[in-house]
Amino acid sequence: MPSTVAPPPSLRSSAVERVAAAYRAMAAASPALRFEVGTPDAGGHDGDGPVAGRRLVRDPGALAALVAAEERRVRDLYGVPPRRDVAPTWVLHRYAFTVSLAMSGPWYLAGCAPRLTPDGVTYDGRTRHLVVSPAEAATARALDAQELRAAIAAHLGPVLETFRPLVRRGEHGMWALVTDAVAQGLWHLGRAQGDPWPAVHAAEALLPGRTPPFTAAAAFRPDPAAPGEPTRTRAGCCLLYTLRPQEICSTCPRRGRPRTA
Repeated sequence: MPSTVAPPPSLRSSAVERVAAAYRAMAAASPALRFEVGTPDAGGHDGDGPVAGRRLVRDPGALAALVAAEERRVRDLYGVPPRRDVAPTWVLHRYAFTVSLAMSGPWYLAGCAPRLTPDGVTYDGRTRHLVVSPAEAATARALDAQELRAAIAAHLGPVLETFRPLVRRGEHGMWALVTDAVAQGLWHLGRAQGDPWPAVHAAEALLPGRTPPFTAAAAFRPDPAAPGEPTRTRAGCCLLYTLRPQEICSTCPRRGRPRTA
C-alpha cells in the first residue's frame, strides 16, 4: 500500500520543477500545448475565459457557458448551426486531450506524472491554456502505465458524467472519446518534436488494449498516404461529418477498420 506520509519539501519542489520543465519543453515544441504550473483562476461564466476544472463538474452554468461559446465558434467557422451534440463533444474532447496530456506528457518526457484533479486545474476552452496548481504538480511520481491510466480515469470520470446528457453517448462512447484524446495527445507531441514514432510507441504502451474503462488500443500503424508517418483508426467519431458531409477524417471509424495480417 502506498505511503500516506507527505514527502519532504525538497522532494515536493523537485517534483514541481520536473513537471514545469516538461511543460516548458512541450510549449517549445508546439504553441498548442500551453501548460504551466501556477495559481489557477476560477474564471467567469462567459465561456471565453478560464474556468476551474471543478466547476465543469459542479457548476451547470459554467459548463453551459463553455458549450455556448463553442457553438458560436462552430457556427462562425462552418457557416451552419451545429447539431446539438457537436459543441459539447468538441469541448469535452479538447478538455480530455489537454488534461490527459498534462499528465502523459511529463510521463513521456521526464519519467514522472502528476496526479491532476479537477480541483487543481484551470482550463481556458478558447486557448486550451491549462494552469496546474503547485500542489497538484507536487504529486508527480514515476508512475507506470497502469497508474497513469488510473490517474487519467480518476480525473475524467466525473467530467464525463457531467457532459453525458449533452454529448448523448453511452458509457462506451464516452470512454472511446477519452481513449482517442489520450492517444492523440502523445501523437501530437511526437509530431511537434519532429519524430512521432517514439511518442506513439509510448501511447501504445499506455493504451495496449483491454484496459477498461479505456475502450481500445492506441494501435498506430504506418500511414499509406504519408510514408514514414503513423496513423490510427479512432475509437469514436469526432462528428465533423455533421458539418461537412462530404468530408470524412482519415482516422474516422466510419471508414471501416483496415485488415491486419
